[in-house]
Amino acid sequence: ELNLSFQDLGDLYQVENFKRILRRLIRVERLWLVDNSLTDLSAIRLPRCRELNVNKNHFTSFKQLPKIPQIQHLSLAENNILTLSGISDFRHTPLESLILKRNPCEFQERYRQLVFSSLPNLKSLDGIPKLPEDCSPPETRGFFRMCTIL
Repeated sequence: ELNLSFQDLGDLYQVENFKRILRRLIRVERLWLVDNSLTDLSAIRLPRCRELNVNKNHFTSFKQLPKIPQIQHLSLAENNILTLSGISDFRHTPLESLILKRNPCEFQERYRQLVFSSLPNLKSLDGIPKLPEDCSPPETRGFFRMCTIL
């Protein structure tokens, strides 16, 4: 377990040393990197990490996250994730809870349905458990809505 929050680790002076340290954390299971101005950790692999909190950073895409094959709980609140592109990279992980609050992607149409259809193991999104309407395929819901309007 390691908490490196509020260290301004994204600063150019610190970022290379920080990444070197992260590469050595092959046994870390819970890691907090909150509010560090981080933008890209895609070169990092955290093989045992089950819980990662990177709230309040500057990630714009799921592709900028570290490789976390054992992830169960991922918190990305208050970043700048624009779209859900790349979320399917987590499809084959045991990811159960995902927090994307206060990211532009949460305003995407059918946001919850798209996330749950991309991540079959997910049980909770933004602190809200999976609901029956979250399981409906997005296309069917749109078609049904269109048919009921006609």
